[in-house]
Amino acid sequence: MKRQAIFSCLTCTPDGNAGVCTACCLTCHDGHELLELWTKRNFRCDCGNSKFGTLACKLLPGKDVENPENSYNHNFKGLYCTCDKPYPDPNVEEQVEMIQCCLCEDWFHDEHLALKPSDGVTSQIPRDEEGVPVYEDFICESCSPVCSFLTLYPEKIRVDAKVESNGSANACSDTTESNQNPTATEPVQPENGTESEKSVLRGCSEKLAEPEPFPASGCAIATGLASCTEFEKKPLFLAKNWRSMLCKCEKCLEMYSERKVSYLLDAEDTIAEYENKAKEKRTEKLEKQEGEALDRLNNLDHVTKVEFLHRVNDFKEGFRSLLESVGTSRAITSDDVDQMFSKLKNKRKRME
Repeated sequence: MKRQAIFSCLTCTPDGNAGVCTACCLTCHDGHELLELWTKRNFRCDCGNSKFGTLACKLLPGKDVENPENSYNHNFKGLYCTCDKPYPDPNVEEQVEMIQCCLCEDWFHDEHLALKPSDGVTSQIPRDEEGVPVYEDFICESCSPVCSFLTLYPEKIRVDAKVESNGSANACSDTTESNQNPTATEPVQPENGTESEKSVLRGCSEKLAEPEPFPASGCAIATGLASCTEFEKKPLFLAKNWRSMLCKCEKCLEMYSERKVSYLLDAEDTIAEYENKAKEKRTEKLEKQEGEALDRLNNLDHVTKVEFLHRVNDFKEGFRSLLESVGTSRAITSDDVDQMFSKLKNKRKRME
């Protein structure tokens, strides 16, 4: 499986050296101390293998002894970032968000990203004026040498940001000055131009803004591969659609394979794609359930159908009355629910 939700069971593997899937989390490890690790790439469930001793998987007993292709890090012990702290951190009143490296899949606090200041200017995560991130993926400092080839591409594949001396943050790439000083590569809308002229210029601007994938024939970075050995470790922020800009020539494909990052070319590798697919599956399931419910309702005779709809309406009214009577002052108890159903039952008796 390209990506799936993974949990670490500290009851069974306190050393944090194994991961289990959602199904095993619910079936084989119910009541255990579990850590939710969000998703992991190309990970096979370890439940019931040699790491779990005598515990056998209830869903698939005959599993491999080990999964050598799985990758494990301190996340499986409930620790994150270079600070090796848990999340949520019990020693911190206000929890801060972290960002994930798209290679090692560890999570990092903003202040621990090793962003280095230069010339009296402090580096910051690239965000727009409203604080919304303007990058698509992040690669941490430790993983950056593996993707040093990214620095050989045109700067538009990356996003840099700096906080200037006055404290204002600016996201920038190779077109940092373009908003202030129009250049020959950025068409300017003529004030008195015709609509057709403005339309053509708008189209040019849109094409310049969209990243263009490199052709499969001919390498985009071959002449600079040797300079990768002089790469300085640093965190990298990648622009939107950066994966489509990666060169797919035979030499680069071989390099990706050697560095074990071929998954960067897979459109289904990203968490965003994983979430979109999960959303589509949930929608399809709900639509199927709704369709089956309507089919059952339509198969009822007229009298039964009317009676059923009346009872549904009675339940809605009874539940609404329950919520109004309880309000926000206390939690709904089992006694409250029993009382609601007792009233519904008595109402049906009176109607009969």
